[in-house]
Amino acid sequence: MARSLLRSSLVVVGLFLAGQAHAADPCADYVPQERPQNVGRDVVGQELDVLMDQGHMLFAVYENYPPYSWEEDGKPTGVDIDIAKLIAEDLGIEARFNFVTAGENLEADLRNNIWLGPVVGGRVSNVMMRIPYDSAFKCRVEHVVFTGQYASESIAIAFDKESYPDEKPVPAYFRFDSVAVENDSISDFYLSSFAGGQLGRNVQRFADMQAAMGALTSGEAKAAMGPLAQLEFGLTDGSDVHQPPLAGFAVSKWTLGVAVNFRYRPLSYAVDDAVLAALQDGRIAKIYENYGLSFQPPER
Repeated sequence: MARSLLRSSLVVVGLFLAGQAHAADPCADYVPQERPQNVGRDVVGQELDVLMDQGHMLFAVYENYPPYSWEEDGKPTGVDIDIAKLIAEDLGIEARFNFVTAGENLEADLRNNIWLGPVVGGRVSNVMMRIPYDSAFKCRVEHVVFTGQYASESIAIAFDKESYPDEKPVPAYFRFDSVAVENDSISDFYLSSFAGGQLGRNVQRFADMQAAMGALTSGEAKAAMGPLAQLEFGLTDGSDVHQPPLAGFAVSKWTLGVAVNFRYRPLSYAVDDAVLAALQDGRIAKIYENYGLSFQPPER
């Protein structure tokens, strides 16, 4: 599924770069992007004062992506929804949401939702949530300001407690035991290459982490590997989660923030101020707690 592939690329494109060797200057190989020409205000975004006058702003969030963003009985819900509302409230305006599907990679998502707009239909948003931060990647996408770093995410392993009553599983266990992953995710890539590919026959791939955790709950798999928050959200009384050391995993933790069109610096500053205040007073940590999730502070 394209959505699945993009969520992988949110990490693979934006994050595996961080595990590679870079020159001292992460922008040393920077090539300027073509700047949008002859586009209207409704295409490239809006100034902060316009948003204040109209009383609302639009946030791009991924559709059907619990525990981060999804619709329940027609109502937007999830961690990213609540953080977006917090940002808008700090600005004194209303948060509205544009649920978007994943493109082929993170750069395409930013182009379609922040600085240019989709080829057919739709419009850009003022802010896009859940953007992995990487200093080298930001040099490649100069139309976007990466700001408002509000949390970190990391890889973990969920497991069936009855199957592992004494020791919690580590990747080496999956030479013999089944493990569920999201297809084309960094967990899939890691386990598929672990120990020269010896785990391959026991790695079960699913369209998303909801399905992977469903396999763990049903007993189809003994474990599941993926982002901690998604694993925690799918836990039952019979399962648990832990984070063992992962040998050879270049990037098992990353920082998340938001994206704003490069033309609207005042908006990006206001968003960053709102996020920082909510980090300092514990409101963002409380949002994670409300969904039964562990809050991992960003590395700001």
